[in-house]
Amino acid sequence: MGMVKEFKEFAMKGNMMDMAIGIIIGAAFGKIVSSVVADVLMPPLGLLLGGVNFTGLKLTLREAVGNTAAVTLNYGAFLQTVVDFVIVAFAIFLMIRGINSMRKKQEAASLPPSSQEVLLAEIRDLLKARPLSAGSSR
Repeated sequence: MGMVKEFKEFAMKGNMMDMAIGIIIGAAFGKIVSSVVADVLMPPLGLLLGGVNFTGLKLTLREAVGNTAAVTLNYGAFLQTVVDFVIVAFAIFLMIRGINSMRKKQEAASLPPSSQEVLLAEIRDLLKARPLSAGSSR
């Protein structure tokens, strides 16, 4: 019974749940990107290249004979997958870049002042607290 309890503790940790949610969202995001590539980007690109449908591009290694199906190398589907990957990788890069810049801003805002800043603030406060002398123009 100890292993079941240990697995339950492992599965219910915050990081594990965050990772599961990230995987689910990532899978949905991947489907959206695949649709954008297949339905939005590739048709105009195929049109520019002379009406080529990338998913239909293939090299026939052996023709179909009777009930035997043809043996083909479907490089068009591979090209489609490569474009999908590049777009997903670029989108993730932009997302991580944004998160890192927000993280840097938070770290900079939460850092304690440097010793030089503390010293300058003390000097400023001492100068403000100093009584004015009769000959000063302050």
